[in-house]
Amino acid sequence: MPHSDSRSRRLSIPFGLLGAGLSAVLACSESSSQSTADAGQNGGAAAGTRGSVTGSGGRTGMGGAKGTGGGSATGGTTGAGGTPGTGGTTIPTHCTAALPAGAQPANVSNPATVVGTGTADSCTFSSLNAAVKKGGVITFNCGTGPVTIPVTSTLVLPTGTDTVIDGGNTITLDGRSAVQIMNFNHGDWMKLETRVTLQHLTLSNGKTTPTEAIPTAPAPCSQGYNDGEGGALYMRDGNLTVIDCTFSHNQAAPRGPDTGGGAIYITGSKHGALIVGSVFTNNSAANAGALGGLFATLEIYNSVFRDNQATGDGANSDDPSKCDAINNGQNEVGSGGNGGAIYQDGGSATNVFLCGIDVENNAAGTGAFGGGVFMTSNDFTGTITVQDSIITGNTGGHWTQVNSGPDLGTAFGVNAKSSTIVNSTLQGVK
Repeated sequence: MPHSDSRSRRLSIPFGLLGAGLSAVLACSESSSQSTADAGQNGGAAAGTRGSVTGSGGRTGMGGAKGTGGGSATGGTTGAGGTPGTGGTTIPTHCTAALPAGAQPANVSNPATVVGTGTADSCTFSSLNAAVKKGGVITFNCGTGPVTIPVTSTLVLPTGTDTVIDGGNTITLDGRSAVQIMNFNHGDWMKLETRVTLQHLTLSNGKTTPTEAIPTAPAPCSQGYNDGEGGALYMRDGNLTVIDCTFSHNQAAPRGPDTGGGAIYITGSKHGALIVGSVFTNNSAANAGALGGLFATLEIYNSVFRDNQATGDGANSDDPSKCDAINNGQNEVGSGGNGGAIYQDGGSATNVFLCGIDVENNAAGTGAFGGGVFMTSNDFTGTITVQDSIITGNTGGHWTQVNSGPDLGTAFGVNAKSSTIVNSTLQGVK
């Protein structure tokens, strides 16, 4: 669906919830992806202290999971353990599917810009900002120890040039709970080939400042904001690769039916997001506590999503019997809360593929769905596959509505063409 206007029109298709004993009707909605709101997302400078963010403690490698329905696996396979990741969390390596070619780190042997001259003090925000404006391959020379660079205003990524930012497993970009860390915003929709690659990097304490409040109306009409997506990264009409990165304590808009992405929000992407060997912890947003996609395929391999939260409430529906007010062309009811960790919305055969991931202790909002994963394919062309994964301890409402495939258990809220489970442990699936 092309979107040439500055604010994406919102698409709503109600679905009856099957198999979960639920009488509510969801309205799958296309969120507002306007370019005009990004000035509010970029935020402004604020004073902050410097200091690196520590990880959540080491984690032992995990063995194979028992096969559960929908796939040909007959039982668990021996786990390969894990590899140390940034921030102290051990990254799982139990995906047995072949990784795509793009899952390997980018070659950074010939960088366009090296930030720093060998000391921590030389790695300033101003030098990083200048490098990001040019794009290309960016590396760091900040000495041998870990270095945190306070981000005092949003780094605006070029839309006409591929950008690779390689932190060498020593660099943390810290938004100081004041600003969104990065923003890539092109006015078209699912057209660009431009790719942003983040690797061996930590992004923490990013925070959007939403500015477009939903018009005042009494509950249960929707409350909160229409904008403020992507605490660490907002991307429109670009393509994303994330390899060996940590996203922690990032925040997007806290309430609203169509906003979210505590760490990352990617919308209108031709090739979607590829995430490998990365960790998402303690991120929060109205929807998509950690990772949100709208009309963007999500492929996630060997990664951890833990303790993320969707902070909205009441989910999202279009119901004139409950709300007379109009927002985004609908009688919107509910203020979000879907997708405690991972959220994907839209259509056009944008799929979700999860392999070798751990999704643990994430939470949907009150009266909302998909404590672990929320996916709704408006036209039922999208598919969801869960392979070699462990998804447990997540809270929220749940349902699976698919044309073919098994129920995905109690951590999912899904409308899709098909579901597939291979050699995975999913809460609520025997």
